[in-house]
Amino acid sequence: MKRTHRIRENHSELPDWLRKKKYPLKSRYLSGKRIMPKGLTGREKLEDLMQETFLAYNSARLMEGCRLFAQKMLEPDVTVGMSLAGALTPAGLGCSCVVPLIKAGFVDWIVATGANLYHDLHFAFNMPLHVGSHLVDDAELRKNDVVRIYDVLLGYTDCLMATDDILREILVQPEFQKEMGTAEMHHLIGKYAAEWERKAGLKDVSVLAAAYRAGVPCHTSSPGDSTIGMNVAGVELRGNKLRVNPTIDVNETTSYVLAAKRSGGKSAVMLMGGGSPKNFMLQTEPQIQEVLRIKEVGQDYFFQVTDARPDTGGLSGATPHEAVSWGKVDPNRLPDAVVCYTDTTIALPIITHYALATHPKRKLRRLYDNRPAMMEALVREYFAHNK
Repeated sequence: MKRTHRIRENHSELPDWLRKKKYPLKSRYLSGKRIMPKGLTGREKLEDLMQETFLAYNSARLMEGCRLFAQKMLEPDVTVGMSLAGALTPAGLGCSCVVPLIKAGFVDWIVATGANLYHDLHFAFNMPLHVGSHLVDDAELRKNDVVRIYDVLLGYTDCLMATDDILREILVQPEFQKEMGTAEMHHLIGKYAAEWERKAGLKDVSVLAAAYRAGVPCHTSSPGDSTIGMNVAGVELRGNKLRVNPTIDVNETTSYVLAAKRSGGKSAVMLMGGGSPKNFMLQTEPQIQEVLRIKEVGQDYFFQVTDARPDTGGLSGATPHEAVSWGKVDPNRLPDAVVCYTDTTIALPIITHYALATHPKRKLRRLYDNRPAMMEALVREYFAHNK
């Protein structure tokens, strides 16, 4: 007669030595949501889809980042800075994501590459960009008056150079004939961008126009490294008096962070990509602590989307843990630091949708309008610590 083996029905039938062994931290490690999502139907809302299926790897980091942004960074007492690197505005991310975030009061100040703010002007001036292919002959594009940003195509004469013509007309206006930081320069350009939007019958297509209306200061860390900077240099040859002073930006951005902390609130950074904008945004805390010698501890909230690896030593991939050593991030706030390794063009629409779907609009902080008061407070505290 064959012997059959009975299948154990519960864990109590495990060997005694295994059942009695103590694992004091096991329940803590296994306290997360069980992974057993329901099958998708195609009828789910995006935020529900994310909650139920973004359970591991970078989808889980994106879910964590969305929760951090919507549940903590958007609290009323948190000042949110957003950095933008990579060609996001030409790909339509300005219209679809950044402008709605500004209007909702979810972004209080911005550091972007100059290229992002320059290409934003195509939208304000109603100059078309087109979906294309990255598998084209670039020599043929050059012969046919077309410029390529990977798979985004635009006309060289009727978009790029036409934008330059309008921009130069703006830069020679009387209000530009002085020294200023990039926030003031972009605010003034934003005023014209908003008027161009209105005349063209367009609504909410330009980051600079939206930032102008909302009082959101837009800085760039390398003002000469874009076509805006190139046109500033071009009109200077003709006697234009506009001078861009980057040290104004260093102190103004630092004053935003210090003002957030001294008001009893918190400071958060939302880093879309890496590069110079990320560093410029994060250097505000070392500027406070290392250079101005004012007691501070670092950013409260850190959320980055990047495709850069940390092991190459570049700033783009540097982790919030590494940032602690520089004083950029409060070491006690590291649980509120999330890095998602993916393409920003994938992540930012999802982040924007999740935030708008789950959090009410915030009152506009209008940091641009409050710059003089914040700078005065920064200078006062600097001299109090450095007599």
